[in-house]
Amino acid sequence: MGIPKVVVVTGPTASGKSALAMDLARRLGGELVSADSMQLYRGFDIGTAKPSTKELAEVPHHLIDVADPGSTYSAGAFRRDALLAISDISKRGRLPIVVGGTGLYIKVLLEGLVEGAPKDVALRKLLSERWDKGEAACLYGELERVDPLLAAKLHVNDKKRVLRGLEVWQLTGVPLSKVQAEHAFAEREVDAKVFIMEVERGSLYMRINRRVEEMISAGWVTEVKKLLAAGVPRDIEPMRAIGYKELVSHLAGEVSLDDAIAAIKQSTRRFAKRQLTWFRRMEGTRITPGEVERVVAETINFLQNK
Repeated sequence: MGIPKVVVVTGPTASGKSALAMDLARRLGGELVSADSMQLYRGFDIGTAKPSTKELAEVPHHLIDVADPGSTYSAGAFRRDALLAISDISKRGRLPIVVGGTGLYIKVLLEGLVEGAPKDVALRKLLSERWDKGEAACLYGELERVDPLLAAKLHVNDKKRVLRGLEVWQLTGVPLSKVQAEHAFAEREVDAKVFIMEVERGSLYMRINRRVEEMISAGWVTEVKKLLAAGVPRDIEPMRAIGYKELVSHLAGEVSLDDAIAAIKQSTRRFAKRQLTWFRRMEGTRITPGEVERVVAETINFLQNK
C-alpha cells in the first residue's frame, strides 16, 4: 500500500481554508484532520472557529476536542495523533484532508521532528551578544558561507534561526540544513499534496474583522464566562490565546467590551501577518478561496499518480 496520500489545506486565519476543505471532503469522500493548536481544547469553540454540529455530522473530523484545557499538547503529540488518524482514514478507503493554520503542526507532519542536533547555551549566548551589538548582517553572512541552503530560506533578521544554524555548525561542523534533510527523509510518513490559501492582505484583514464581529454575536463572551465559572484558570495556555485573553480582561472589569474587540482584531491581524511570512516559505500550490474546481481537479490527479 505504501505511505498514505494526504491533502493538506493550510493558510492564514480567516482565509477560507476550512470551507474549501469541507467542500473537497464532500466531493471526494474525505475526512478532515484538524491542524489547529486551539481547536483541540474542549470548551474552546466559538473563538477557535470550530466546525458546527451540522458540519461535524456531515463530514468526520479528527483531532478536535481531544485535550482538556489545562493539559499540554506538543507538536510531537500532534504528529503522532495525526499520523494515527491518517492511517485509519486511509485504511477505510477515505481521503485524509489535513486542514489548519498552525504552521508548526503542518511542518512536523510533513517533515518530521528534527531532534538530536546539539545545543550549547554558552555558545548561543555569545552569538546572541554579537547579534545585539550590531553584527546581525555579519552573522547571516557567516551562515551563508557554512550553510547556504539554510541561509537561503531565512530572512537576514531571523535571529533565532540564523543563530541556531551557526550554533549547530560550530558544534558539529555539519550544516543544520543537512541534519534537517536527512531527518525529514528518514521520517517522511505521508505523501502530501499541499494547498496554501492566499488572500490579499487588505482583504484578509477585512475578513478577520468581520469574523471577530460574528464570533461576538455568536456568544463568544458567554463562552468565556462559562469557562471561568467552570473553574478554568485564566493563566493556562488556551486562555492566553488571542481573543480569550482580551475577553477575560473584559470580564474582569479591566477593559470595556469595545476595547477588547478592537484589541482582538488588532492582535489577530498581527498574527495573520506572521502566518503570511511563515507560509511564504512553505512549498505548495498557491490557491485562492474561489478555486474549488481547480483544487478538486489537482487532488484527483494527485491521487491517480502512483
